[in-house]
Amino acid sequence: MTTPTVPAAQSGVAHYDRASITFHWLTAVLVVGLFALAEIWSFLPRGTPTRRLLQSLHISFGLALAAIFVLRVIWRACAGRRLPPASTGLLRVASTGVHGLLYLLLATQIVLGFLFRWAQAEPFAFFGLFDVPTLIQIDHEQRRFIGGLHDTVAWIIIVLAAVHALAALFHHYFLRDGVLRRMLRSR
Repeated sequence: MTTPTVPAAQSGVAHYDRASITFHWLTAVLVVGLFALAEIWSFLPRGTPTRRLLQSLHISFGLALAAIFVLRVIWRACAGRRLPPASTGLLRVASTGVHGLLYLLLATQIVLGFLFRWAQAEPFAFFGLFDVPTLIQIDHEQRRFIGGLHDTVAWIIIVLAAVHALAALFHHYFLRDGVLRRMLRSR
């Protein structure tokens, strides 16, 4: 079975709105950056100033991701541009499933990040501008479990994000259906 393709010039590619595009790319950059920070500090000795700085940046950018994620979900639910599905059949099912799973995992990861910090019973701040209050007391013994889960979910998100990126490239270079251009600003 061959997949019909439409030449890019004839596809009449519709674009997502600027806010949706901005939220998408900010989320992507933050997820990759947060993952990179955590992986880099894992090679540094505990208690060093550089490791503490990377952890502080991870926390602050994680808080930024939480805010962007909430705004993204609200925008998508209320005002974001809806485009017709780019695929049918199994590709559509896979696309919908991966998107839904990425949203679920991002929400889970954000919650785990807060729980992990609260389980450490240490104050944490957003770029030193304000402290995040402890809303829930968590047994310090749960710290290792929550941290391990936070790490596992991070790896799953990175793998799924890579699959998502590869699928976009597949659509762009092989199916030539304009899917990737939908998430790029129109000229």
